[in-house]
Amino acid sequence: MDLKVIYEDNHIIVVEKPANIPSQGDKTGDIDMLSIIKDYIKEKYNKPGNVYLGLVHRLDRPVGGVMVFAKTSKAASRLSEQVRDKVFRKKYLAIVNGYFHSTKGSMKDYLLKNEKLNMSKVVNEGKKNSKYAELDYEVLKYDKEQNLSVLKINIHTGRHHQIRVQLSSRNHAIYGDKKYGGRGQGKQICLWAYELTFKHPITKEEMTFNSIPAIDKNWRILDGLGLDLK
Repeated sequence: MDLKVIYEDNHIIVVEKPANIPSQGDKTGDIDMLSIIKDYIKEKYNKPGNVYLGLVHRLDRPVGGVMVFAKTSKAASRLSEQVRDKVFRKKYLAIVNGYFHSTKGSMKDYLLKNEKLNMSKVVNEGKKNSKYAELDYEVLKYDKEQNLSVLKINIHTGRHHQIRVQLSSRNHAIYGDKKYGGRGQGKQICLWAYELTFKHPITKEEMTFNSIPAIDKNWRILDGLGLDLK
């Protein structure tokens, strides 16, 4: 696989994860981003032995978009701290079912994960083991013929399948998301991590990186939108 490197220095590497590639190795044994980048570093810098690479955050396997990995343990520790302190920010692009009466809004829920099914669901506040989830959204486009909306999503909490569950619970399932009842069964899920913001672990400079999905058959609705996503 050709690795798309967006930014790289001695401390971090920012890449575009293609859809359907795991963030790290799993029980399938399929090639994963962590291994791909380690191989890239090993070859590029002719490094002998094992290459250190820290996994700071994840994207669900079917979801593509921008990710950052740490090239040193110090960078990994500092970026992980930013994730915990919510300095680390991710924004997404999604194509979802239905029409929104308001062009902007927020979703606030409590989610409960089912480990056996590897799914989450919205539950009442106070439910044992549930976790608070919050996101904001903006409608960029509505296609009346297909009854599909394009959303820009700002996620405030990093819960399991959060965006997929919260949208599905309001009858706005993501197109192609067979796990949560989206239309377009068998197609690619239309959820993409398009923007990542964090402070450089060494220089402390705030950095923002973007990645836009290719306008293919899955994302054709984006054509002509301009996508000024800042």
